[in-house]
Amino acid sequence: MRQRPIPGTTGHVRTMSLLGDPVLHAACAEVTEFGPALDRLIEDMFATMYAAQGVGLAANQIGVGQRVFVYDCPDDEEVRHVGHLVNPRLVRADGDAFVGPEGCLSLPGLEAGTARFDHAVVEGVTSDGAPVRISGTGFFARCLQHECDHLDGTVYADRVTGLRARRLRRAVRRAPWSAGAPRG
Repeated sequence: MRQRPIPGTTGHVRTMSLLGDPVLHAACAEVTEFGPALDRLIEDMFATMYAAQGVGLAANQIGVGQRVFVYDCPDDEEVRHVGHLVNPRLVRADGDAFVGPEGCLSLPGLEAGTARFDHAVVEGVTSDGAPVRISGTGFFARCLQHECDHLDGTVYADRVTGLRARRLRRAVRRAPWSAGAPRG
């Protein structure tokens, strides 16, 4: 029997920031106030992530420039990882680097091969300020790196190079949501 509430069940789905929105390209501020407003933000983030069928979501993806992300992501062994991090910092990304398909809720319907390490460690705190250290491998490591990038103002499209980058830029230009996206 489940002892904890399901994340996001009391949250509200918020509007997603799309590629080209300045909030996605600015580093997020540290969270300094903990309490009900932060708890509501995290619940809304889970609700929004689930509604968009994602595995992770950073606060700036819903227009909030604070260092918070949520995740519900499997690793390569299909172990499910669910949680949130406040003021996270990527403290280690190592192991083998793999180019794998990566998508983003702020670039709906698109993906591109993106290089990521197969192991990542992130440190931060929970919504009540308790220290936490999360270690992930495989797909979950990719998720952790992706969400930390968001909070630093980087989207995965910024990491894509060469032919993949040109194809992704072309797909962005053709996407129905891309009116304000960069045309680079």
